[in-house]
Amino acid sequence: MAGLDADTLEMALAAVREFTEKELPDRRLLELDAKDEAPIEVIRAMCGPELGVQLLFIAEEYGGMGGGTFDVYRVCEQMARIDLGLATGVLATFLGSDPISVGGTDVQKKEWLSRIAEEGLLFAYGATEPEAGSDLGALKTIAVPVVEGGAPVGYRISGAKQWISNGGVADAYTILANAPGGPSWFVLERGLEGFTHGIPEDKHGIRASNTAALSLDEVRVDADRLLGGVEGQGLLQAQQVFGYTRLMVAAFGLGAGWAALDRAVAYSTQRIQAGGPLSEKQGYTHKLIVPHVCRLEAARACIEETAERIDAGEGSLNTEGAVAKYLASEAGNAAADAAIQAHGGYGYVKEYLVEKIRRDVRITTIYEGTSEIMEMTIARDRWQEHLKSRGAYYHDAAREAEALHRAHPKVGADVAALGFHALAETLELARAGRLTRSQHVLLRVGELITYAEAAGALCRRAARSAGGELSDKADHRFGPDALALVARVFAREAALKVGMEGSRLVVGASGDPDPRDVEGRIGLSALVAAQAGLIEDRDRVADVLYARAPTG
Repeated sequence: MAGLDADTLEMALAAVREFTEKELPDRRLLELDAKDEAPIEVIRAMCGPELGVQLLFIAEEYGGMGGGTFDVYRVCEQMARIDLGLATGVLATFLGSDPISVGGTDVQKKEWLSRIAEEGLLFAYGATEPEAGSDLGALKTIAVPVVEGGAPVGYRISGAKQWISNGGVADAYTILANAPGGPSWFVLERGLEGFTHGIPEDKHGIRASNTAALSLDEVRVDADRLLGGVEGQGLLQAQQVFGYTRLMVAAFGLGAGWAALDRAVAYSTQRIQAGGPLSEKQGYTHKLIVPHVCRLEAARACIEETAERIDAGEGSLNTEGAVAKYLASEAGNAAADAAIQAHGGYGYVKEYLVEKIRRDVRITTIYEGTSEIMEMTIARDRWQEHLKSRGAYYHDAAREAEALHRAHPKVGADVAALGFHALAETLELARAGRLTRSQHVLLRVGELITYAEAAGALCRRAARSAGGELSDKADHRFGPDALALVARVFAREAALKVGMEGSRLVVGASGDPDPRDVEGRIGLSALVAAQAGLIEDRDRVADVLYARAPTG
């Protein structure tokens, strides 16, 4: 696998844990949240000689450690477990330097990436605008060439940027602007004439992250600040890293979700109700803990599989990154919400950190593309695969899951296969009825695709664990037997969701459907039958979480 070796990665994770636990104990985190204050001195220390976390994403030739996608995911998850605002402030430099890494000339890469490595420069990523949101093609910031002797020697950039992480504290910025040749990235340093930032936004969450608007009034930059030296490459350069950056936000949702659940698990062992701890109450664990564990681990399977493929050189994998981000961010939000409920009245007060985590993790469904944009991205791409394959795309995935079941009968791949078959039939019924003309149907299909693909990924991860094939760099919280349990529980949920909601969509959007035909095509009875053993498996997952059984 590309990037760091397992021992180096573990040392990096341990260093981040030790540093942040020392500098940002719970008391300090609550204080920063209450004051709406970004701990810039901590972020600079993390990107300085004391920790050097920025070296992870810088190539060795520019003075970095040359970490791969998998390495950065693990570190992003670890930072999110401590504080999502802090993690956002650090990731902003990762994100801000991406246009340089992807589209910069050799000279530009050497200059800027080396300075990040050596000086710990903080970067910001200036793409989003007040009226364009995530639609990069609608940007209004302009870059007017300054021409001398018939050739551009510089540009004057004017416009506004909104919701910029590190906007008020960065040392340098990558700014997307419309040049005559089309959208283009430019590097701007702090303090240029006409380049200002607003006051920090008063946000719902991630209050330990600086977020500010940027204003550019004919800001003059030299021509060598145009990344790549050619106009019009900006959108392509942005799209090349969507898969990667969405994985990092997925890691944020995963880390914050687990941080909340871990607190709920610990609380439930101490809170006595009706003569025993909450951890022994099936009504508590099976609603507020176990389902969220399974969804988060399904998201992890998507993240790790996609990260490995990116590191293997398979491309940016934008759709797979969207699947991971969508599931991890939604699962992280649901887990944090459940953690508040799991604490009862204590969860609703600021003294208990789950209240803060719930506010913080909400942003993961919004930045780097909202959940709705993820749904649309996923649905449109996989819809094309369905059409190109004449309906075989997910039936083929089902057959692969069936083969996996024959090799590893305990990981739930047989149920995942039923979900894939149901998805294939749902899409075919939607095609025949021209149902995807309804935007609502198309977006809901994106959700069903996510669940089906995540079930497949988690079953594959459980099978790899059973075979001793998981990477040494992977998360190993659950052993093979426990991971098989988690995979079986999630496969049942995902398959039934596809069948039930797919049937509802088809019947609800069709003019005069025959519900019995839809039910038969989708295989609803088989999906219901596959739920046998669900409660027992949830019991056993709870036993693993509370160390009442071997972890496998």
